Amino acid sequence: MAHIQPFRALRPLKQLAAHVASRPYDVLNTAEARQEAAGNPDSFLHITKSEIDLDNSVDPHSQAVYDKARENLLDFRQRGVLFREEDPCFYIYTLIMEGRSQTGLVCASSLDDYDNNIIRKHELTRPDKELDRIMHMKTIRAQTGNVFLAYRAHDRLNKELEDWKSAHHPEYDFTTADRIQHLVWVVNDKATLDRIAGYFQKEIPFTYIADGHHRAASAAKVRTSLGGEPGTETDYFLTTLFPSNQLRILDYNRLVKDIQGMSEEEFLGSLEKDFLVGKVDSAFHPDQFHEFGMYLGGSWYKLVAREGTFSHDPIGILDVTILQNNILDKILAIRDPRTDSRIDFVGGIRGLAELQKRVDSGEMKAAFNLYPVSIDQLFDIADTGHIMPPKSTWFEPKLRDGLFTHLLDQ
Repeated sequence: MAHIQPFRALRPLKQLAAHVASRPYDVLNTAEARQEAAGNPDSFLHITKSEIDLDNSVDPHSQAVYDKARENLLDFRQRGVLFREEDPCFYIYTLIMEGRSQTGLVCASSLDDYDNNIIRKHELTRPDKELDRIMHMKTIRAQTGNVFLAYRAHDRLNKELEDWKSAHHPEYDFTTADRIQHLVWVVNDKATLDRIAGYFQKEIPFTYIADGHHRAASAAKVRTSLGGEPGTETDYFLTTLFPSNQLRILDYNRLVKDIQGMSEEEFLGSLEKDFLVGKVDSAFHPDQFHEFGMYLGGSWYKLVAREGTFSHDPIGILDVTILQNNILDKILAIRDPRTDSRIDFVGGIRGLAELQKRVDSGEMKAAFNLYPVSIDQLFDIADTGHIMPPKSTWFEPKLRDGLFTHLLDQ
């Protein structure tokens, strides 16, 4: 069963929460972060992307950057922008996007659960990305990256959270520039804390990493590196847990720079062995599994995978697998999409117009739009110990950095 506990969050003053909250560090490059934080000394990007406060010549992965993050975190605390909760709490975090609401529980999750596969994974991690967060955590002695976990919906737990929301005013309530409303309630009643933790410990057998595999893996390695006493804060990491029935997974789409020297007609012909191929009048977004949209040469096409061209095991049946095996690998010789420079990925939040723009500009040759992976598929893959192809899921809305920091001390 899953083990979680309340913690003493380092968090913003109520009136500063909207100024502090920033987009996750891993969805912005340095230039974008520098622009987003411009004129805002309270942006949490000064801690998660601290290279923005150094000269452009400084390597973003140098020790100087991590030292600057530590300096900035201390400055935020000294200026009173951030304060530490006096007693351990849970936090209820609701995000509302386009009228659609999802409510999660912010807590500290057990790294023993991570090591023992109570917290289930579906994605491989890259050592270079792990090392960046390891150095960041070890230098500032804190976890700033919130790991997004999912669990199978639990009615009584959901009612517990909704009842607390109904009976209390939110501590934070603000809307970001992308028109997402963020609301946070502080749960500080001992009986309620115990009941919530009890649901997980007695009735929720597993949680699942939805977004944040690198942050979780890094936290586990930092614990080993620091060698803290059992039962200390290093045994836990910062997480927000959402019920599966409230989550929304968007498509995660592909762009390729070339089609192996083929003409467009030759490429279309090569597709017909494994797909039904038809030209369509406007941008095509699949509305069911095994359909794909393709933009090539100024036109949109609908591709439908032919039966018998893919397997029905948990990985083989995924549309990202079908695309990888039957087009990217088989036709375009893109064997490893994690390392091949001829492929790029675009989250579905950017829409089909982004795919079309990048092909029309000449930067890319073709774009592929996929039907999203379902949360049940994600659970099935994680439960069977399989690994999804890279860049399979895109969750929206994203959690904001800076609202909760987990300090690695008592």
